[in-house]
Formats: sequence, C-alpha cells, structure tokens
Amino acid sequence: MRADGFLRANAPFLAAGALMTFMSSYGQTFFISIFAGEIRAEFGLSHGEWGGIYMIGTTASAVVMIWAGVLTDHFRVRVLGPVILFGLACACLAMATNRWAWALPFVIFALRFFGQGMSTHIAVVAMARWFVATRGRALSVASLGYAFGEAILPLLFVALMAVVDWRYLWVAAAGVCLLGIPVLASLLGKERTPGKFAESESSLGMSGKHWTRADALRHPLFWVMVPSILGMSAFGTAFFFHQVHYAALKGMSHVQLVAFFPLFTAMSIGSMVATGWALDKLGTARLIPFYLAPVAMGFLIFAMTGGPVGLFFGLFFFALSAGANATLPNAFWAEFYGTANIGAIKALAAAVMVLGSAIGPGLTGVLIDIGIDLGPQYIGVAIYFVASTLLLRWGVTRAAKTLPQEAM
Repeated sequence: MRADGFLRANAPFLAAGALMTFMSSYGQTFFISIFAGEIRAEFGLSHGEWGGIYMIGTTASAVVMIWAGVLTDHFRVRVLGPVILFGLACACLAMATNRWAWALPFVIFALRFFGQGMSTHIAVVAMARWFVATRGRALSVASLGYAFGEAILPLLFVALMAVVDWRYLWVAAAGVCLLGIPVLASLLGKERTPGKFAESESSLGMSGKHWTRADALRHPLFWVMVPSILGMSAFGTAFFFHQVHYAALKGMSHVQLVAFFPLFTAMSIGSMVATGWALDKLGTARLIPFYLAPVAMGFLIFAMTGGPVGLFFGLFFFALSAGANATLPNAFWAEFYGTANIGAIKALAAAVMVLGSAIGPGLTGVLIDIGIDLGPQYIGVAIYFVASTLLLRWGVTRAAKTLPQEAM
C-alpha cells in the first residue's frame, strides 16, 4: 500500500496514537526539565537533591507501571485513554499549585506515570496490536506526536517563561490535556479491535507460540534487551534533564541550546520514518542490534566538544538512535513475543524504561555534586552503549532463528 493510501485508510487510529504520544510530553523529561531552574530555586534544591526527588517519583511510577500496563490487555483505548489524560491534567495542576518540597516526589510520580508511562504505553501497544504488516509505519507515524511535542514545547515554554510565571504554564498544560479527551473519544468512536484478543486473532512470537509475561521473564532475550532499554532511557533523559547545566558548561545560554531541539526532532523524525519503513521490509531482527551505535558516537561528541558545532553533530548522532528507538523496541516485543499478551509484556519493558529515566537524572546529579561533571560522565555513557550494542547483536541473532517464517 502506498504511503498516502495507508495514511488515509488508517487516519483516525494513527491520529489517536499521535495524540497520546503528544500528550505524554507533559510527563516527559524534556518538558519537566524546562522548569528545573525555577523548581530548584523555588524549593532551594541542589542538582543532586532535585535529581534524587526526580528519581524517587519516577521509580515509583515504574513500579506501578508493571501492574497498570496490563490494563491495555483488558480495556479499549477509548475507555482507558481519557482516564489517563484526566490523570495527567490533574498532575499538571498539582505541579502548578504545589508549595511544599516534600510533595514534589508525589507530583513527579503523577506526571511520569500518567505522561511518560501510560500515555506512551497505550499508544505503542495499540499500534503494535492494530497493525501487523505495517506495524513499523504505524509506530513511526504515531510517534510523530512525541516528536512534535519535543520540537515545539521546549522552545515555546522557555520563551513564555520570560513573560509568564512558570506555574501558570503548568495550568495551560493541564488545559491542553483536558481538551485532548473529547478529541480522543471522537477519533475512536468505532475502535477497530476489541480490548482483549482471542489467541487466534493474535500474531505469534518465537517458536510459534503466544508468550506470556512469565515466559518472557524466563527467556534470556528479555534480559539481553534490558541494558539497551535502560540505557537509552537513562542517559537520553539525563541529557535533557541537565540541559540548563550542560548549556552553562559549554558556554551557551539555555535559549541557544533549546533552539537546536527542533532540528534534533527533525533529524529524529527522519530516522524514525526511515526505520519504520525499513522495519516493515526487513524485520526487527536485522535492524535492532545496531540502533544504539549512533548514540554512542553522539555522547562521545557531547563529552569532547563544545559550542554550537559540537552540539549539532552530537545531536545528529543522538537523533539517529532516538528515532529508531521510537519504533524498533516497540515492534520487537510484538514480533518476538507475539501480541496475545503484548500489554503485559510491554508493561515490563515500559517499567524498565521508566526506571532508566529515574536512574539517569539521579545518578548524574549526584556525580555532578561530588565533582564529576558531564564531560567525563558522557565518555562512560558512550562506552556503555558500545557494550549494549555487542550484547544485542549476540542475543538477537540467536533468538531470531526461532521466529516464525513469516516474521523473518
């Protein structure tokens, strides 16, 4: 099917996925970190203390995701999605009105759980379940919502903070979340699939069977994937979380740094779309072992260079992996483990991802406080990604031999 035909035939469902990934922006690190300076100043927090609070709230959301993610196997998106968007709106209002440092972990928990966690999880599970032959394209199109938020919101809100109190901006974010509820309901007035599949309607995974969550945990491939999911989330999050500090370290203003974000998003969109189309032609097994190699180069450039030129090339390589990360891991779970229990299995991966986003800011913040700044840290990050790439190549190559023939 031609691209324009695919988009027209599936427009409401793709738009619903893109809406949910866009709304996840308000619980993503790239958005929350815009307000890092204001939050630290308001509550008198050091880099390490703010990172610790962020880690506590995010870790709690990762734990809850293990249970809550299973809900996508039992409820339709048009039922579950509005509940999550309402919860996200309440979390934004909590950030706008909170006056106590002790409450910050609870606010961060709510933002991360309803935003980064469940909004994204609902979108990618729906795409993986609703589409089979065009799964890669569906995931890449749905992920455009996240990419749009990443490109537009930081620049817009940093500019608005010059004239509007930061708390009022969180009220505006809550309003956008509430507006998304009737839009989602309209798009999914006739949802294409039931919330709970019979096995006969689901795609098979390795060894031609329907994998359960318990099966996945006992299989070594799941644990081979953990370092890559954890690392991309941890250190990608850490980069955006410490964007204010990184800009100062490299002699740039914060506005100068976020001005590169739309370019980063454009490059990641290019990578995401290309990866989605390649995935449908070649399969996940041939592509996923190599998707972390560019980000290793990106963090090495972040560590070794400074100024706009170094930032551009670092973001270029980072964007290649970030775009692939929006499609390949999400398609991987459906292709290797089947779709009968994809919500439960993907919930584990989502919990690992959310946990990584907790570890990254907390760890890097503590290291900054003890005198190990971002330059040396990012060299270590590059080494981590090289090791993860080697592990992926070994594990996926072995497991791919057991895939059903049509998935090869």
